[in-house]
Amino acid sequence: MKLLEGKTALVTGGSRGIGAAIARAFAENGASVAFTYVSSAEKANAVADELSQLGVNAKAYQSDASSYEQSENLIKDVLEEFGQIDILVNNAGITRDNLMLRMSEEQWDKVIQTNLKSTFNLTKHVLRPMMKNRGGSIINISSVVGVFGNAGQANYAASKAGMIGFSKSIAKEVGSRNIRCNAIAPGFIETEMTEELDDKTKEGYLTNIPMKRLGKGEEIAGACVFLASDLGAYVTGQVLSVCGGLNT
Repeated sequence: MKLLEGKTALVTGGSRGIGAAIARAFAENGASVAFTYVSSAEKANAVADELSQLGVNAKAYQSDASSYEQSENLIKDVLEEFGQIDILVNNAGITRDNLMLRMSEEQWDKVIQTNLKSTFNLTKHVLRPMMKNRGGSIINISSVVGVFGNAGQANYAASKAGMIGFSKSIAKEVGSRNIRCNAIAPGFIETEMTEELDDKTKEGYLTNIPMKRLGKGEEIAGACVFLASDLGAYVTGQVLSVCGGLNT
C-alpha cells in the first residue's frame, strides 16, 4: 500500500518549483491532489495532467491564497470535488528583497499577505472539515531564513518566522482532535528563482552549506510525505530543516 493512499491533499502554489514537486510526490504515493495557481493556467493544467497519469484524481484551481474569500471558496470547491481534505500544504510564497532602508510599504505588505496571511486563510477554512473527518496534517513551508534571518529579507524572514510560530500554536490548539501541524524550513533549493542567481551569489551560498550543494524540490517533497503520512503520526508542532546542514 502506498503511504498516502485514500487521502486527499491540497497544495497551494503547486504549479511549479517546490509546490509541483510536493504535488507529484503525493500523487506517487497514492493521494488525490488538488493544487492552486495564480496566473499560468497552461502550466497548471500540464501538472494536473501529469499527476492524473499516475492514476490519481488531480485538479488545478486558480485561487489567490492571500485572499480570505477566495481561500474560503477554494476549500468549499475542493470538498465538493474530492469529498475530504486530509492534508494541507501551505506553500504559496514570494520574495520582494530589499534593505530595510529602501523597502517600500508595498514590498512589506505583499510578502506578508502572500506568505503569512495565506497560511492563516487556508488553515482557518480547512480546520472544521478536518475536525469533522477526525484528523489531518497541515504542513507549512517556511524557510531557514525564518529561523536565522537574512540581510535584505526582513519581510520574507518575518513572514517565514511567523509561519513557524503559527504552526506551533495550531499544533497546540488542535492536537487533541488528531490534527497535526508542522513546518518545514527549506534551505537553498534549486527552483526557477534560484536559477536567476549569478554564479558568484550561488558560490557564496555553497560555502555555508556543509553538503556543498543546493537542495532539490524532491527532497522537500520527501519530508512532506513523511509528515503527511502515518510515518509522522506522532510528530506535531515541529520545524524540520531540510537544508543540507545550513541551519546547524
